[in-house]
Amino acid sequence: MRIAMIGTGYVGLVSGACFAQAGHQVTCVDIDCAKVAMLNSGGVPICEPGLAEIIAEGRRKATLRFSSDVQATAAAAQAIFVAVGTPSKESDGHADLSGLYRAIEEIAPALRRGCLVVIKSTVPIGTGDEVDLMIRRLRPGPAFEVASNPEFLRAGCAITDFTSPDRVVIGAESDRALVILRSLYHEMGIDGARIVATQRRSAELIKYAANGFLATKIAFINEIADLCESVDARVSDVALGIGLDNRIGKQFLSPGPGFGGSCFPKDAKALVKAGEDHGTPMRIIEAVLASNERRKRSIAAKVRAASGGDVRGKRIALFGLTFKAGTDDMRDSPSIALAHALVEGGATVHAYDPVGVERARPLLPKCVRYHATALDAARGAHMAVVVTEWDEFRELDFAMLKQQMMTPLLVDLRNMFSKERMTGSGFKYWGLGKGSSFIEERALSISLRRRSATGGGYRARHESDELSPMPFSQSIAAAE
Repeated sequence: MRIAMIGTGYVGLVSGACFAQAGHQVTCVDIDCAKVAMLNSGGVPICEPGLAEIIAEGRRKATLRFSSDVQATAAAAQAIFVAVGTPSKESDGHADLSGLYRAIEEIAPALRRGCLVVIKSTVPIGTGDEVDLMIRRLRPGPAFEVASNPEFLRAGCAITDFTSPDRVVIGAESDRALVILRSLYHEMGIDGARIVATQRRSAELIKYAANGFLATKIAFINEIADLCESVDARVSDVALGIGLDNRIGKQFLSPGPGFGGSCFPKDAKALVKAGEDHGTPMRIIEAVLASNERRKRSIAAKVRAASGGDVRGKRIALFGLTFKAGTDDMRDSPSIALAHALVEGGATVHAYDPVGVERARPLLPKCVRYHATALDAARGAHMAVVVTEWDEFRELDFAMLKQQMMTPLLVDLRNMFSKERMTGSGFKYWGLGKGSSFIEERALSISLRRRSATGGGYRARHESDELSPMPFSQSIAAAE
């Protein structure tokens, strides 16, 4: 099939490259001539594992091309996928559809009879109907179809998500559009049982509902982590205990500094606006957004607390800047708010990220200093803060890290390490919901009160747990 992919952002590049790998003739189009030139010369503008190799293969086999001529590409295509960005408007939080509508205005006059226009961008409910009307107004006469095919790609594993998806959602108003898209994905080896066929509006809402639910799980476990710190419980145990329930599932139950990226924040905001527009308030999602904003502020407070309540004059190393590992995406990354708060508090911030530095520079305070390695960033630091869960941090030489730092203090905002490992390496360690120093002091006072009330039994068990941590199953066996 001859496919036009409008937009060479994250979704457009991954989708276009994967369709080309399956043998389709794909032309990716972008109005950014510099980006098109980069792609035609072998460059890749985003960091995504495996993407550069697939693009190179497509160019070598001549199944993948790049162009800035929208109309010529549209005129030759049997199917046109629109994958332009739909960011949140700063003014009101609605999805900004200006890029989408410009793309439709460009392709509509060139559409061939029977062409299938597929909206892959994340769009508000009813956008497909509006696009259908726009095309009929701009290109009366030739028959065409408009379908919705939302993407569910995770940064860092997008290739696998596209080629081996949990599901493919197709929103179509005709059997013909559904048959074409079913066949397209079937030719990629995707089982028909994984295809969810529905109305266009339902497909549009599925995307928002999915991201809203996942954002809810993240906000929920972050609040549970805070509660764990207040009651001297371990969030890892709580997450395991609830995640083993098949109705809940284990994914997205890892506490962290708050969700960011290109999807969750903007899609949650758009879902709230959709509820407002249609008279059905999304109170849960509203609370999730508010919780996430509080989380970002509270993380800065936790870092200050670990530093004794004041970061003024302190040198602080940030390990990781992107919103998650495996990507260079800095959109709504928790590191942005954290870096600004630390600088405003009088700290000197030194940062390292394997791939995200160039995208971070315009978003972080100008005084932030960047380094080539984590150890370089930590030289002379009073504290190191793990912000992003890059695997390379697990392989750090902690003996060398301790030598580099002014004081061996590690704040782990991703719970990558165990307290036992870090204290054994000579570090003072603060994690999330797992017994940081200020929590231990509070727990000690609670334990003393309980000891007085219970004759010492609870205190003895608590001390044993702290001194010799063991898996729950082992502790049960020991008790028996």
